[in-house]
Amino acid sequence: MAIAIRQSINSLRAIRVQSVFIHRGISMSAKLRAEEAIEEMKKKNPYYEKYASKIAALQQTSPDEFLNRLESVGKKSPPKKMEKERNYSELLNPKKPLDGKSADEVPFKKLNDIMKLDLLQDKTADEIKDIWLQYHKEKDVLVATIPTETYKLLEQRSKEHPIFLLPLPRSQGFEFFLLQFASNTVHFTPLLCYQVHKENAPECLSVVHYTEFSEKLGTVLMRGEFDSNVINAQEAQCLVNQLQLYYSQNILTKLELLKKFTHEPDNFKHMDIINELENLSIK
Repeated sequence: MAIAIRQSINSLRAIRVQSVFIHRGISMSAKLRAEEAIEEMKKKNPYYEKYASKIAALQQTSPDEFLNRLESVGKKSPPKKMEKERNYSELLNPKKPLDGKSADEVPFKKLNDIMKLDLLQDKTADEIKDIWLQYHKEKDVLVATIPTETYKLLEQRSKEHPIFLLPLPRSQGFEFFLLQFASNTVHFTPLLCYQVHKENAPECLSVVHYTEFSEKLGTVLMRGEFDSNVINAQEAQCLVNQLQLYYSQNILTKLELLKKFTHEPDNFKHMDIINELENLSIK
């Protein structure tokens, strides 16, 4: 609170200082300001020479009217577009209902919904990998191919630990994201949003595992879509990498954290997962 008060005081001081300069500007005579406006028009307006005599006459006979006309023209100029900023406010709104379906009835997503399976028939695992990566080359998504055995480990572990918490580095610390498995999809949402909306919290990243070729060719196709208003591609990749480390590999410290979060929540410490991230290594 003390910091906020000091910031408010500093803001008031800045406003007061600015007001001094504004009032000093108003005390300048209309004639002198008109002359300065003329000099500015000579530099910026290519049509000044054509209307120089009329402009000069108006400026000499009625400097106030000249300034008023100049100001009205300036107001008609189209405003400059503001650079788009990352917007987190949308996350404070709950997601739209799933057409009457509950969260437990999320359908199994199929590969045929996003691309023609005819392109992948009679192809080898390596050919499918190349087609999958090429298909998404110009799309703003995360993609990968995963060996079936690796995915089976992830699937098994997700049944034991369907919900977990992952940290993401921010400029002033870390932000926590809650992940939840549902069908063949992993949903990520900022912890803050989950605390507000529970199961209706909007997701910022969804990772889908397509298993159509898992038995035949021993490969699973992964695709991750993220909300660029909340996280960028690098941040989404960081979350997916951590997902892999906790659910698809046998790293003792990470397995212990999964167990604590699921079975011993009172003993789970947020700093432990931050330490794991800071010592990140893919084995």
